[in-house]
Amino acid sequence: MGLPPPSPATGPHAGGGRSRGARRQGETIAKGHKNYELMLNLQLGIRHAVGKQGPITLDLKSSAFDPKEKVWTRFPPEGSKYTPPHSSCDFRWKDYCPQVFRTLRKLFKVDAADYMLSLCGDQALRELSSPGKSGSFFYLTSNDQYMIKTMKKSEVKIFLKMLRAYYNHVRSFENTLVTKFFGLHCVKLAGANQKKVRFVIMGNLFCSDYSIHRRFDLKGSSLGRTTDKPQTEIDEYTTLKDLDLNFIFRLQKHWHQEFLRQVDKDCEFLEQENIMDYSLLVGVHFRDKRNILASEGSFDSNSSRASSPHLSRGDTDSNRFLKIKLGSNMPTRAELTVRKSDCEPMIIGEPTGEFYDVILYFGIIDILQDYDISKKLEHAYKSFQYDPTSISAVDPKQYSRRFKDFVYKVFQEEKVDI
Repeated sequence: MGLPPPSPATGPHAGGGRSRGARRQGETIAKGHKNYELMLNLQLGIRHAVGKQGPITLDLKSSAFDPKEKVWTRFPPEGSKYTPPHSSCDFRWKDYCPQVFRTLRKLFKVDAADYMLSLCGDQALRELSSPGKSGSFFYLTSNDQYMIKTMKKSEVKIFLKMLRAYYNHVRSFENTLVTKFFGLHCVKLAGANQKKVRFVIMGNLFCSDYSIHRRFDLKGSSLGRTTDKPQTEIDEYTTLKDLDLNFIFRLQKHWHQEFLRQVDKDCEFLEQENIMDYSLLVGVHFRDKRNILASEGSFDSNSSRASSPHLSRGDTDSNRFLKIKLGSNMPTRAELTVRKSDCEPMIIGEPTGEFYDVILYFGIIDILQDYDISKKLEHAYKSFQYDPTSISAVDPKQYSRRFKDFVYKVFQEEKVDI
């Protein structure tokens, strides 16, 4: 699909598009919403959990990572010795490995008061419009900083099994691109229902000072890896996939080397933990203030070729360069690519020499899928129908190799001094 870059905003927006009148992602969970009580339960539980701050040491004992290391707390509506009265239903709250996540928040430099205020302040959470492929629901905090994802019991088991390795990895690699996790919890409703909702709290990759104009979920596979939306309906919240990608991103030498090093280390960690089906989520902000699109909405290649935009420190807030880190707030150039034919099995198109100044955000997401029996069966079944190398469900070693091969072609070294 030859997707043109969107017409960019004229300047940064706080919080990734929270300017006045900007459309916000998701539906606010107000009173009367089917998940309003669940939101209240989450906020009560998180406030209780984060409020119990104990001493933090980075050298955790083995017992802290034990899957049995969990704390149940009952929240009756009338309150108790340990919990406040509330207007929601009677529920029980479970904290998994609380000491580990308290230490992870410290490692990730999360301020406890800001964390609590973001998740449990007066502003309601927002529910994203549709569950992901896994059936999970996603909720965003009002400041876009944190995302809450509901989890299956099997995902919780995988996460707890790999928690020690995850902790050691993020402790060893400050610039890791894998998802930052801040808490793992469960709400169990009292009464006949006895419904359990397990959820994880993680950082929102796209909480930024700039609007995200395009977002891509990249795996390195081709089967089914296009958006199902017609081009006229694609907007800044549409998640595009491998075959929709029509850019190569040119990183400056230092950042390109750091990118290769870190993706290598992150993939090695995921492979060792028998994880596959993860993605590189990429958000693109177009900095060029000129109209990149022609008035009829198609790409005006002539006007773009006449004057390729280039990065300069003079046209942006110089303080922003102090905040650059791998995967966040990274100024670079995107080169437009074109696939010669829809029939050709080209995951990456041919470079055109047309460049755009962009700011990139990226990270490795969906890291809780292991290569279990269902994935092995999926691979065997699809291998009979399609090219085995094109499908998503392959063993972790092959997945890691294919993923790296692909993203190393998408992110290349900038050859021009800018």
